[in-house]
Amino acid sequence: MESYFAYNERLGIQIPALSDEWEQYDKHTQQEILLYWEKIRGEIPDRIFHLERTINQKQACLEEEMNFKKSCQLNSEIAELASVINDLWIWYRTNQDVTAKMHN
Repeated sequence: MESYFAYNERLGIQIPALSDEWEQYDKHTQQEILLYWEKIRGEIPDRIFHLERTINQKQACLEEEMNFKKSCQLNSEIAELASVINDLWIWYRTNQDVTAKMHN
């Protein structure tokens, strides 16, 4: 099943990487893909929680940081982590429609 997904280093999860249009897959394959995606999708909130904790740690460091260059670096890292969280939520929400099809 992993052949239908590719690990995204930035997001820290596997995301769909289908080579064909959805309708070209037989119903059994579609069902397997959806079940596998549901498992991955279920892990997204935990991944977000972990990233939020990392942001909180970096913000705590930022509050105490006196070096301007280091402060800028921390701000950049926080912004990137926030961007990853946003993208993860997009994946989580966008695919609710696809997941709902699995249960119909």
